[in-house]
Amino acid sequence: MTQTLNIVGGGLAGSEAAWQAARAGAKVVLHEMRPATGTFAHQTGKLAEMVCSNSFRSDDDEQNAVGLLHWEMRQAGGLIMSMADAHRLPAGGALAVDREAFSAAVTEKLIHHPNITLQTTELKNLPGDGSWIIATGPLTSAPLGEALRAETGAEALAFFDAIAPIVYADSIDMEKAWFQSRYDKGETPQERTAYLNCPMDRDQYEAFIDALLAADKTEFHAGETAGYFNGCLPIEVMAERGRETLRHGPMKPVGLTNPHQPQVKPHAVVQLRRDNALGTLFNIVGFQTKMKYGAQAAVFKMIPGLENARFARLGGIHRNTFLNAPTLLDDRLRLKSRPNLRFAGQITGVEGYVESAAMGLLAGRLAVAEMQGRTLPPIPHVTATGALLHHITGGADAKSFQPMNVNFGLFPPVEGLRGGRRGRRDRYKAYTDRAKAAWLEWLAA
Repeated sequence: MTQTLNIVGGGLAGSEAAWQAARAGAKVVLHEMRPATGTFAHQTGKLAEMVCSNSFRSDDDEQNAVGLLHWEMRQAGGLIMSMADAHRLPAGGALAVDREAFSAAVTEKLIHHPNITLQTTELKNLPGDGSWIIATGPLTSAPLGEALRAETGAEALAFFDAIAPIVYADSIDMEKAWFQSRYDKGETPQERTAYLNCPMDRDQYEAFIDALLAADKTEFHAGETAGYFNGCLPIEVMAERGRETLRHGPMKPVGLTNPHQPQVKPHAVVQLRRDNALGTLFNIVGFQTKMKYGAQAAVFKMIPGLENARFARLGGIHRNTFLNAPTLLDDRLRLKSRPNLRFAGQITGVEGYVESAAMGLLAGRLAVAEMQGRTLPPIPHVTATGALLHHITGGADAKSFQPMNVNFGLFPPVEGLRGGRRGRRDRYKAYTDRAKAAWLEWLAA
């Protein structure tokens, strides 16, 4: 195979696509504009840098759709999952990683692969020929974004994604906070104590909400609109939807007992999750924000246990772009008007680290098969990977298309199973059993 596969973007999707293609024998040129050209959200020039969080979410492959996606990627020899497993941190039932070690490991694997060449170049125009995968993610550069709009004849959709703050562990008051995973979830003592909890009584919660609503916020530039993805809503936007919204969301007090005051039920609880293997950094779970930096520090120090918090990183907000994939892409992730261009990752309209990497895995495999003159069988819709692909390339309504995490609502129903909450456990197990069998069959083909 003499043809070269060019991949633009060294995030999770581009990194996974490069790995899959190189393992299949293709020569790959991976184009990543960092560190020569940076973004306001990235902090390093490493590949697969995790910007917003260090969590890949649930690792339960029997009762959770994202855990099933983890399983499928592992079965396919995914680089992202193998490096996540190698650098995982205690996080209850979730898969969280030491993000710096994870990114460094992915970078080392790719730059030392004999079939991969890394070029720190910025693609500003759409290439005319050759085989390409565009995996530039939600922070696609302005010149390439303009080239895409010119090619598609349609405006790329946009939403705002917010980043949660990170706190130094030694600045947290452990006379007020305590370690516990909700409902003591996890198989080991480390897993069952993976989260730091900061309790609030009713008065503290009400004062916190007042301060949150009154805080100075980042203003939008002309022409930008605040079309947030519901899975990454800034905390102050959630508060604007109702004073109790946070108590039923990231600050819910259920499944936790404060050992400092075991007889007192907290009115609300703020959770922090370990952000590195050393345990020196913790991110505030679900606290993405668009407050200005000064306001963030003042408001977050109202949280009991964080009065003297020092922040390794404050929250932020950035504009995410994605294609109207149901209109523009075919079921092989190719741009209908330019079939030599494939797309992968968040720019396709999937949301989440794992979902983005999964689309990179597919794009890499599909591209190599095409270069080798092979046609892979259709990806089964009953798998997590196939359900996502089907959603973004035809299952979703193009008029109202929005970024989507993997979830069982995207799967074809299993006939004869009980509906409702009471039948959910059996139903989810049936989904995952069916998906695993279909995915292994697809991989074997």
